[in-house]
Amino acid sequence: MTHVLVAGRIHEAGIATLRDAGFGVRAIDDVSTESYAPHLGEADALLIRTQPLTATEIAAAPRLRIVSRHGVGYDAVDVAALDARNIPLTIVGDVNAAAVAEHTLAFLLALAKQVRSFDVEVRHGNWGVRNAFGATELAGKTLLLVGFGRIGRGVSALAGAFGMRVAAFDPFQSENAIRAAGASPVGSLEGGLAEADYVSLHLPRSGTRPLIGAAEIARMKPSACLINTARGGLVDEAALASALEEGRLRGAALDVFEAEPPSPEHPLMRSDRVLLSPHVAGLSIESAIRMSQAAARNIIDFFAGRLDPALVVNRERLG
Repeated sequence: MTHVLVAGRIHEAGIATLRDAGFGVRAIDDVSTESYAPHLGEADALLIRTQPLTATEIAAAPRLRIVSRHGVGYDAVDVAALDARNIPLTIVGDVNAAAVAEHTLAFLLALAKQVRSFDVEVRHGNWGVRNAFGATELAGKTLLLVGFGRIGRGVSALAGAFGMRVAAFDPFQSENAIRAAGASPVGSLEGGLAEADYVSLHLPRSGTRPLIGAAEIARMKPSACLINTARGGLVDEAALASALEEGRLRGAALDVFEAEPPSPEHPLMRSDRVLLSPHVAGLSIESAIRMSQAAARNIIDFFAGRLDPALVVNRERLG
């Protein structure tokens, strides 16, 4: 029997998919390296959440033939170590795009309508806060989408329904493709940042330098808000915390962090201008089912010899 190690809790639908296909499954609910590492020796396949998979863990899995990511990002996976053993790494495609787009819109609305601060004030008896006229409308505001793939296009459609002007910066998308999807292309990130009322990130991390650092934040309007539901490390979190504290940005919302979970002492934890969520943008009930089943099917399809190359990060390792 082929043995699959599931590292981190996934929806039971994915476990059932594997077992129905005749695979043996060991499921470890805890999302940590320490919890799954002792079981790598028996694994023919690894289905993994967001925890690191380094060369050390890969070396401890002599039978391993495929790694299936429960998601689309793979920053925490040592792809080179997998390549050295011709082990393919798969992702699940666009099954969580709608969930991330909706989470982004929830952040947009919550920032515009000051949902967090109004909730706190009412609970503390400050009904008079309603006279501050602090909420704003999305209609007529400019949203800059940095990255215009499946999720960015989904956010664009939702924001457009609220009457926002949507601009997009994506060097890998043609201006015609951006216009065809209902957004306005911008020629440079710097120019787009200066014009935007809201900036939302929807692209993978590239390199070691944050995409949005102190210099980029300085280009934004003091009335602007920054949203990151893409990847931790895209934003210089210390620079963001300083800008919020000093009133150089109106607000921010983060679903992802450089280190997860962030420390309770993280400077953003002290700010009442930022909304935080625990890397859950893609984890609606519906998308959790789709992701678990897609990640399971990648493993099943690999052993059946029908794995879709479009879902393989290092597709040259398919042979």
